[in-house]
Amino acid sequence: MSIRKSAVAGQFYPTDPKEISLMFEHYNQILDKHLSDKTLLDKKPRAIIVPHAGYVYSAFTANIAFRLLGNTHAKRIVVIGPSHRVYLKGTSISDYDEFETPLGMLDVDKNLVHELREKFGLNFAPDAHHEHSTEVQMPFVKKYDKEALVVELVYGDENPAILAKVIEFLLSDPQTVVVISTDLSHYYDINKASKLDNICINAIENLDINMLHQGCEACGKIGIEAMLIAAKSKGLKPITLDYRTSADASKDELQVVGYMSTAFIG
Repeated sequence: MSIRKSAVAGQFYPTDPKEISLMFEHYNQILDKHLSDKTLLDKKPRAIIVPHAGYVYSAFTANIAFRLLGNTHAKRIVVIGPSHRVYLKGTSISDYDEFETPLGMLDVDKNLVHELREKFGLNFAPDAHHEHSTEVQMPFVKKYDKEALVVELVYGDENPAILAKVIEFLLSDPQTVVVISTDLSHYYDINKASKLDNICINAIENLDINMLHQGCEACGKIGIEAMLIAAKSKGLKPITLDYRTSADASKDELQVVGYMSTAFIG
């Protein structure tokens, strides 16, 4: 039995399952109390875009999207994120049997892994899977769809059009949902960050790939572009769920990182 061991537990998110659960409960209490349009919480997205920073900075933003994703009771959840640690040509698919989280193990959909490897020629580069952009999403998966099977894809130097074909294939199965992991701009003052991040957000809201290349500095821009291509192909409508920066937690407005979450509704 091969296990995708946690690589950043205790750094990006707590190792204590009770602490994680209390964080999620706190975020949901805030939503339930302050969200003006409660009908939003009934949406069932086919895909979401979420951030991947430390939970203290970005988990509120991600939690909204995963709470909606939980409404789907999807059979499988495919998490796609950029490689930060190693150079990677193309996309690597994690070929383990289980994925470790503090909230419990997640089973990997081995059948889908093998199907994707054969259909799209994806390789398995183990070094690429000590990756926080995908790992930080898995406790949310365990919280909101604990019986779901998971697949982890990590991309590096990849053509968005090629990755879009993978996403389109995944979305052809109504029991499969997709998670795209990205943060937005990094280490600008809050005013410049807001301007750059709004380019990303407007591009996503309008499914406008050209706009995405007019100043969006998302670290997962390849994944975003692939998702926009797939969303247009599948007729999905994007809904922005939340946007904030690290300044909300740190109070430092001179060097901020931007975070947003989006739901793609069928």
